[in-house]
Amino acid sequence: MALSLRQRLVLLRVTEPLVAGVVRAGFGLLRLLGPKLAPRIGAAVARTVGPLTKAHRIAAENIRLAFPERDPAWQAEVARQAWDNLGRTACEYVHLAALWDLDVARPEAGRIYCDAATAARFTELAEDGRGALIFAAHLANWELPAVAAHGAGLAAAVLYRTPNNKRVAGDILALRGPMMGRLIPAGLLAPSRLARALAEGLHVGMLVDQRFGRGPRVMFLGREASANPLLGNLARRFDVPVHGTRAIRQPDGRIRLELTEAIPMPRDATGAVDVAAATQAVNTVIEGWVREHPGQWLWMHRRWR
Repeated sequence: MALSLRQRLVLLRVTEPLVAGVVRAGFGLLRLLGPKLAPRIGAAVARTVGPLTKAHRIAAENIRLAFPERDPAWQAEVARQAWDNLGRTACEYVHLAALWDLDVARPEAGRIYCDAATAARFTELAEDGRGALIFAAHLANWELPAVAAHGAGLAAAVLYRTPNNKRVAGDILALRGPMMGRLIPAGLLAPSRLARALAEGLHVGMLVDQRFGRGPRVMFLGREASANPLLGNLARRFDVPVHGTRAIRQPDGRIRLELTEAIPMPRDATGAVDVAAATQAVNTVIEGWVREHPGQWLWMHRRWR
């Protein structure tokens, strides 16, 4: 029997604080385990439990269709690595401040590091006095690029998805805010808020690799997929530089950050940014990242639905 609106509201009032309590307890446990042990445990749990879920079937099918030339053992290993990465990323969340040790003056020295070219690009963006668009994908720990921008001195604004639970959303906002600059929640008002940030000269970052049903169709990993045109629309309106950024897990446990050079955006006959072609160009960059490190991408998403 379907619940009435009043019943749903009552249920929400009862369950919301319970869910928030569980999440807060989980965060507390992760803090007690520490920034080294918590991700290891998270990875082990995800590798064990993940393959038993419906999401694993989605991931396995996505990997098979994206890499039909590879044998089943290789495809299974990519799925295992993806679960490992997801578990680590989830358990690193509350430890981002402790994990963050990138020093732009000594960019290759820390647990979080980058090469000299990326450090120079961060410095240039911080000092050029204008805004920029920076895209990322759900690779490795996808929260780190936003931390990197703020940590490198960029005046930044980051688009993020707000959890449905208001109490949890408040906790996450408090956790993210000091490390990521201005946080803009996804929703109907997000495009205008992002536009305002660009007009103010901020560097606007967003994850753009998930499905967006109303967006243009692009080719991604050998198949057509609906993509989010928001970055392309903003690039057309403001004509600011567009960069890509990603985190890459290394075999020794360190994480390398990368910021690309400005990526030329395709133009239409009038000279303005072609939104559909720009959306394809960005997804082509991300496809290259995924093919380079397939075990570090979030395959559990129904990207091609």
